[in-house]
Amino acid sequence: MKTIWMAVLTALALPWGNAQSQAYPNKPIRMVVGFPPGGGTDVVARIITPKLSENLGQPVVIENRPGATGTVAAAAVAKSPADGYTIMMGHVSVNAIAPSLFPNLPYDVIKDFAPVTLAASVPHFIVVHPSLPVTSIRELIAYAKARPGKLSFPSAGNGSTPHLSGEMFKSMTGIDLVHVPHKGTGQSIQDLLAGQHQVAFDTVPASTPYVRSGRMRVLAVSSAKRLADSPEVPTVEEAGVPGYQINTWYGVFAPAGTPEAIVHRLHAEIAKAMHSPETRSRLTELGADGTETRSPEEFAAIVRADTTRYAKIIRDAGLKMD
Repeated sequence: MKTIWMAVLTALALPWGNAQSQAYPNKPIRMVVGFPPGGGTDVVARIITPKLSENLGQPVVIENRPGATGTVAAAAVAKSPADGYTIMMGHVSVNAIAPSLFPNLPYDVIKDFAPVTLAASVPHFIVVHPSLPVTSIRELIAYAKARPGKLSFPSAGNGSTPHLSGEMFKSMTGIDLVHVPHKGTGQSIQDLLAGQHQVAFDTVPASTPYVRSGRMRVLAVSSAKRLADSPEVPTVEEAGVPGYQINTWYGVFAPAGTPEAIVHRLHAEIAKAMHSPETRSRLTELGADGTETRSPEEFAAIVRADTTRYAKIIRDAGLKMD
């Protein structure tokens, strides 16, 4: 009897779900970004949303809600109505790394979100303030080894990928750098530009404008291959640190329970936006891969795999946040 009733309820729910998705969207959509303006997550969101708004026929409004390395915003989105009108530009640190670092995380990265699509994947630049007398990775390592604990690197916060990138570099090269967490990449970069820190391991989109203006000196890129737009910049592996590779991905998430039809509509329109010439060109200029869309199911598999991968990296490095 119970099985029959479940079948009846499912059959009744299908037309309602289809009606919802056909009417969607009929009002503005809020895209939450868990970092201040100017950081990589914010930059990627602002590149994608104009075309996405056009495709959906409704404004997609970005709401910056920084705090606790993006986890404040993620917790809020996880508790939002699952109707497709609140979505998040997620980040590998928020949606895959955080569970291994924060013991009392107010959300479950697997159970509380419906992955929509991977939006972009970017490597990191290792950059230094122009006043630092080094022009290569080998020179940076030698300079730091001669001054243990004297150089500092900023990050977007504890557990962010710029933080993990720096910790991995320290571990693999045997140097002693002081980590200084900030409330987002925008602030951390400004402090580096002001000379308060000497080296950084931030994403290519966040660093590129300052590298081009000469306000930062780039030493290497963390990808497996050199970037097409910066062929003169060696990879970290080429520059003398075998095995050093790290990428940051950004992806769109909805609250768990969002109707499947709405999730797939969002995926289709985001993919279309990302493959438009204007959007792809802007992402490519920043070193982001503008063709990195994945289906909701494929993106969910990436989240699960990276949650496991980063757990091992964090465990091996002995990192833990209170």
